Amino acid sequence: MNEQSDLSATPESTEAGVGRRQFMALGGLGAATVALGATTPAASAAPAPAAQTANLRFRADGTYKIVQFNDTQDDERIDRRTLELMNAVLDDQRPDLVILNGDNITGGCDTELEMRQAMNNIVQPMEERKIPWAITYGNHDEDSTAKGGLDESEMLEFYRSYAYNVNELGPRGVTGTGNMNLFVHGSRGNDPKFNLWLLDSGRYAPGNIAGQDFAGYPTWDWLRMDQVAWYFQQSVEIERQVGRKVPGLMFIHIPLWEYRFMWFGSVDGRTDADHARGVARHGIVGERNEAESPGPFNSGMFNAILTRGDVKGVFCGHDHVNTYHGNYYGVLLGYAGNTGFGTYGLSGAERNRLRGARVYTLNENTENVLDSTYMVFAKDYGIDLTANDQSIAPMPLPS
Repeated sequence: MNEQSDLSATPESTEAGVGRRQFMALGGLGAATVALGATTPAASAAPAPAAQTANLRFRADGTYKIVQFNDTQDDERIDRRTLELMNAVLDDQRPDLVILNGDNITGGCDTELEMRQAMNNIVQPMEERKIPWAITYGNHDEDSTAKGGLDESEMLEFYRSYAYNVNELGPRGVTGTGNMNLFVHGSRGNDPKFNLWLLDSGRYAPGNIAGQDFAGYPTWDWLRMDQVAWYFQQSVEIERQVGRKVPGLMFIHIPLWEYRFMWFGSVDGRTDADHARGVARHGIVGERNEAESPGPFNSGMFNAILTRGDVKGVFCGHDHVNTYHGNYYGVLLGYAGNTGFGTYGLSGAERNRLRGARVYTLNENTENVLDSTYMVFAKDYGIDLTANDQSIAPMPLPS
């Protein structure tokens, strides 16, 4: 999410408002074949670099660690402290995988070169340490597209050119760019022990649907039904092939409506008493400093997740100054907080207090595999939190 001005951003036009760029029919999805461990790429797409076929697997002791950076969200002149924070977290936590979960870059890039420089800045901490990493998209990743020229598919091609990127192209005929699932295999053998779902939650709602505008409603995007259907069918096929459900996490940029329901323990209530009930019921920890910003419609994804029973947590970004998570009817719902120092934060002198990252610890020897999740913050590493901007020249692009 960004400043209040985002609410008036020009939305994409659609046919009947069903798809973000074009109407995506559900017909034929059920007949799509599912390759275990990979989604089906577009027929015209170039093959993935060899590095992307490398197996992710648990360590010999059965553990695995993931770090999530959210909303790094800067142009080619990134705030130096964003990189300082990323470097500090990686050196301290020593993760096996990193997820850059949307709003990786933003507006301010005037050329294609500057867009590439902005993307290059945020991937260098992982590339330098040879840590596998993947991205999802948020509502701001195409903010520089009008001037810089690169859309999400072209940006994905650029990200995939790096040695340690593990993104895939995504399934044909499904809304969004780079929807995928990614297995973490057991420490011995090729049996998948954990599954990571990365979905593109879009940018903004269309201008209107059936001639009706969205005045008074949230104007963010939402997961479309074909994405929900893809997850559901992929999950069923994985269970059929593996012989059991594979537990996992889902990463999306824009939150689900259920986040707000969980915080207040209610659909309609907004009182302190409602929140206290939510805390008692769902074990909520962390801060909520702004209202959740989902799209105007409930996507139905949570219902699909509850039905399938394999996704153990859904984590987002978008609302920079929220860091909470809780257990909503057996599924963790949570925020990663905001990593980028170049974006809005808290007000006044506290602007940068919640800059941080979310960490996930896994153990293949436990039932749900997901052992714990917690936030780490820039303040933990002695990083300068003054409420100013400290931009630096772009890092050099790799040859």
